[in-house]
Amino acid sequence: MISDDLDLRQLTADLKRMLGPGEPVGYLRGKSLMRDVLVSMKGFSELEAEELIDTLEIRGFLRFLGDPTERSVADAHWDISPHS
Repeated sequence: MISDDLDLRQLTADLKRMLGPGEPVGYLRGKSLMRDVLVSMKGFSELEAEELIDTLEIRGFLRFLGDPTERSVADAHWDISPHS
């Protein structure tokens, strides 16, 4: 369960800083990479991190720039914006 005290803007900024340039790429690979970063760098469980990534995507902090249903654009990048 995600704490109401968690600052999603700050978490997004931290996530963006922790990822390398040009990362993440691909819809599922990108979500997995972001989840793994939250687990290893922030100490969240895998379930908590997965829920956080979904929440950040729903609230507009994370946006996939391609279409995960179309193979030709499934390897697009993610936009990570702490200012949403």
